[in-house]
Parts: sequence; structure tokens; C-alpha cells
Amino acid sequence: MTNNSTLSAGSEFDFTLLENTYAEKNLPWTQIQNNILSDAGFDRAKSTISSWLGYEATPLVPLAGMARQIGIAELHYKDEGSRFGLGSFKALGGAYAVAKLLQQEVSTRVGKDVTMDEIVSGAYPEITSDITVCSATDGNHGRSVAWGAQTFGCRCVIFIHATVSEGRKISIESYGAEVRRCEGNFDDSVREAQRTATREGWFVVSDTSYPGYMEIPKDVMQGYELMGAEALDLMGTPPTHIFLQTGVGGMAAAVAAQAKRRWGNQRPTIVLVDPDRSACWLESFRHGQPTAIDGDLDTLMAGLACGEVSELAWEILKDHGDAVMSIPDTAAVEMMRRLATPVAGDAAIVAGESAVAGLAGLVIAAADAQASATLGLGSESRVLVFGTEGDTDPALYKQLVGMDAATVLEGVK
Repeated sequence: MTNNSTLSAGSEFDFTLLENTYAEKNLPWTQIQNNILSDAGFDRAKSTISSWLGYEATPLVPLAGMARQIGIAELHYKDEGSRFGLGSFKALGGAYAVAKLLQQEVSTRVGKDVTMDEIVSGAYPEITSDITVCSATDGNHGRSVAWGAQTFGCRCVIFIHATVSEGRKISIESYGAEVRRCEGNFDDSVREAQRTATREGWFVVSDTSYPGYMEIPKDVMQGYELMGAEALDLMGTPPTHIFLQTGVGGMAAAVAAQAKRRWGNQRPTIVLVDPDRSACWLESFRHGQPTAIDGDLDTLMAGLACGEVSELAWEILKDHGDAVMSIPDTAAVEMMRRLATPVAGDAAIVAGESAVAGLAGLVIAAADAQASATLGLGSESRVLVFGTEGDTDPALYKQLVGMDAATVLEGVK
């Protein structure tokens, strides 16, 4: 049974917009949802991550010029390009989950509760060095897991699928991980990582959840909440809308959870944005249940090239995700270029191809009268978007934008 109204439109970019008529702002934050993401869990994640060397809140950049162009009151862009030197928000999730896993496993092996401070300080190197974590990745999550493993002293094996770039593979290896390339798409690499971990006695640290694997992804998502909290803390007035790029949905669910627990029935309108070649959230909202997308998922937005939604993210976004869009790769490339060469008064921003889907979705929707009406976008709207990565593949960034990050940022100095 389909429970959504559908809008397709052709303007500068073809897109599809689907309302999720199951979602309502007055739906409660349920106990099931609180068992996934909670204030207590967030407080633990914030306390841990903010204690790490190099932690600082990433900037919330006002884009007043672009806001005027698209006819809204305010637009704020949370720029994650500087996060822990890894270039992406994923540093908040994978590395935190590695630390939590090691805390639990070391505690079990020594027969007493081990503190997070002991894990961070490397108090049990003979135990942690005997532990192997692994994960599947499109790039950024694997880099975070590898960094966490290197930082906290365990082994790491990362599985990548056929279309992950060689530059991203090399970047993951630079953090001491072994990288194994698999045939197929991202979801195939997820299954290969789980099979190998089961056979070898390793620990999967994934940012997606599936039957039989639920606990560690909660830690990953709880880490992502810190990005959302930073942004919401920095906004003087709450946003009316938040546009969020998807993938498996962990990041979008984490931000939605922050907004819902903070503002309750006054939460912003939350719009998800899929690549049109891996629109698993579009299909899931269309069918009212998690729905897989088959094929090679060959989108340029590699970090969002996922064919199956996370079950944990679904539990949150089915109630608190108001709509979903799908947009083409060309819209993402155009947005990368617009941020690199901004309108007068806006700062130049280096944004990778997986960073801009939410912003691109906003601009496309704002230019379409029917989409704007459906989403309640107008001259009084205050919109928050998340730029979830910088130039995590510098060669590809230069190819798509026409200049490298250093050139883009010369105008900022």
C-alpha cells in the first residue's frame, strides 16, 4: 500500500519529491526510538569525543547571498571539512564506536570495568592489539574506523566495493588499515565484511544496521548527534527546515533525533535527499517500509551510494522524516561549483560530492512552486544544511570543480 503523495518535476534538474504521510510533528519520541538515540547516550558520546586531542566544533557558515537568491530568509551550512583532519563528519561516529567496542571488550577480558580514559590513553596495549575491527565503506566511514583503530591501538580491515576510488583506498590505508576490494556494490561489501568477521572472530563497526546487528550502529549514530547538536546550539533561532542527504540514513536520523528531542512538536520540517541512482529512502517512503534498491548504485555521490536503509534509521525517520527528494548527480556537481565560487558576501566553501545533496535539494525545491508549497518553503524560511565532507578525494574534487581546494580557499584568506 502506498501512503505518500508524489510530485515529479522538470526544471533545470529533474527531481522527485515524496511526502511521508506517516510522519507528523506531533508524534511522540517513543521508547523504542529512545533506546536507539537518547540524551544519556548523547551526553556520553559528547563527553568522550570532546575530550579527544584536536576536537573543536566545526563552523556554521551563514550563506546570506544564496538565501536571497533562492528566496528564503536564512541559510546556514555546517561545514564538516575540517573535522579531526579526516575531512568528514564520519570521524564522529566510527572512531567513537571503535572506542566503545574496545572499552567493552577489554573490560570483559580483564574482568573489571575499564574506563574510557584508559582506552584513550592506551592502558591495555597487549589486549587492544589482539583485537581486529572491520567495516565496509564508500570512503569516509572506513577512514574514521581506521583512524579510531590506529588511535586506540587495535587492528583494522576495511572492505570497499568496486567503484570506490583509488584515492579513497590510499587514504584509508594511510591510517594503518588493510583494505580489501570486493566485487559488487556497497551492500555487497557490507555482507562480505560481516561474513569475514564471523569467520575470523573480528568485530564489525558499521554505520548501517541489519537483522542481528544493531548495537554498534547506535554508537556510530550517537557520535553523529554531536554534529547536529553543535549546529543547533549555534543557531540563534531554530530552523524551520533541515535538508539532509541520506545514504543508509544514520546521519539524517541522528540530526532528526536531536531536533525532535530538543523541540518536540515544534521541530523543523525534515527533508531527506537521495541520489536518484540510489534512492532507497524514496522507495522506502513510497512503500511505507524499508525497500531495497538493486543494481550497481552508480552515483557520483559515492558516500550516499547505498541500496538498503538502516533499520535503526528507519525506526526514527518513518515518524520524523517529513519528505524525501531524489536528485541527479549533475545537481550535486553544480552545487559544488556554486559553493566554490559563491555570490558576493558568501564565503567560499570546499564541499565534496557527497556533502551537497541536502543543499542541492533545497535549491531545486525552492525554485519549483509546487515543491515549495508542499514543503512550506518561502520568504520566512530558515534552513539548515550539513556539508558532511570536504575534498575527501582531492583529484576528483579538482576534476569536478575545475580547481583544487587551496585555490578555492585563497579568496577566504
